[in-house]
Amino acid sequence: MNKKILIADDLHPAFKEAAEKLGYESHDMPHISRAEALDIIGDYSGIAIRTKFLIDKELIDAGVNLKFIARAGAGMDNVDEEYAQSKGIVCINAPEGNRDAVGEHVMGMLLNLLNNLRNGDQEIRNGIWDREKNRGWELKGKTVAIIGYGNNGKSLAQKLSGFEVNVIAYDKYKTGFSDLYVAEVSMEQIVKHADVLSFHIPLTRETRQLFNEEYLFHFKKPIIVLNASRGEIVNTQTIVDGLRNGKISAAGLDVLEVEKFPALSEQPWFNELKANNKVILSPHVAGWSVESYRKISEVLVEKLKLI
Repeated sequence: MNKKILIADDLHPAFKEAAEKLGYESHDMPHISRAEALDIIGDYSGIAIRTKFLIDKELIDAGVNLKFIARAGAGMDNVDEEYAQSKGIVCINAPEGNRDAVGEHVMGMLLNLLNNLRNGDQEIRNGIWDREKNRGWELKGKTVAIIGYGNNGKSLAQKLSGFEVNVIAYDKYKTGFSDLYVAEVSMEQIVKHADVLSFHIPLTRETRQLFNEEYLFHFKKPIIVLNASRGEIVNTQTIVDGLRNGKISAAGLDVLEVEKFPALSEQPWFNELKANNKVILSPHVAGWSVESYRKISEVLVEKLKLI
């Protein structure tokens, strides 16, 4: 059996080292282009990637010897899993590797927003000392609603456990998951009770643009919206409009519908979003901590052992 892996993205060296101990010949090419990968993928039994390019039908068909696709991260939206599996190719990912990073990042965003830390910091740097305007809200006693109770959703619930909050969760594809950290509820209970809404679901045809004007309309209280899953799940114009009309009290967005410049700056909602001091943005790094960089590779190798 051909045991060659193309590492087509920036993975921690731990992946290559461990894969070679399993008998694989690993070719580390983090700067390879999609066109270059297409030319050589037929020589490999596996490919490891983060988000550089799509692993679609064209690339899968070119990989005539492919046995597995390893996605170094949680989401699989850049891999055509259905087609790969139809060809007998195993798809593995590593949501366990970055769940703590995501949980902590979302907590940081939430506490920042509740306590006006970004705004207060900027004002002091500009010579303004305004205690009253920067009074914060306590997290204790509030209801945090988690949409999607997988690795990342559960991590957030665990991080919230010491804050004396009511944590509820809805997952369309799971039942009976109530535990020490969360109570499983219906979507009707989410919209009735939520003070904070945090998304932890994959991007699929069903979840794309899930959070839109109609979705927001049903919430009974102004909510803080947090998204560290995929940007396309949330309609950003709905965030901007919700902040303007009071349906949304604040937003923490690690991901956006359009990411990277200059494309981001060209979006009709971007200027209003970035000017709002009730919004905190980060560049899709919630799951990309120093520690998760290594842990993701370690998780992938453990799954590689089972192929």
